[in-house]
Amino acid sequence: MMKIVNLCGSGHCPVVRIDDKRVEIGEKDNICVLTKSEWETLKKKILGKEI
Repeated sequence: MMKIVNLCGSGHCPVVRIDDKRVEIGEKDNICVLTKSEWETLKKKILGKEI
């Protein structure tokens, strides 16, 4: 099952799609695909205020 998170309410912002194997961040033709491990690293750096 894929979890979808809209980053704003206007519908003009990137969307985050999370499933068991990967995470997609972006919009239409501009998508970044991360493995779950890469996603966990990104979350850790954001929460740790490294980025």
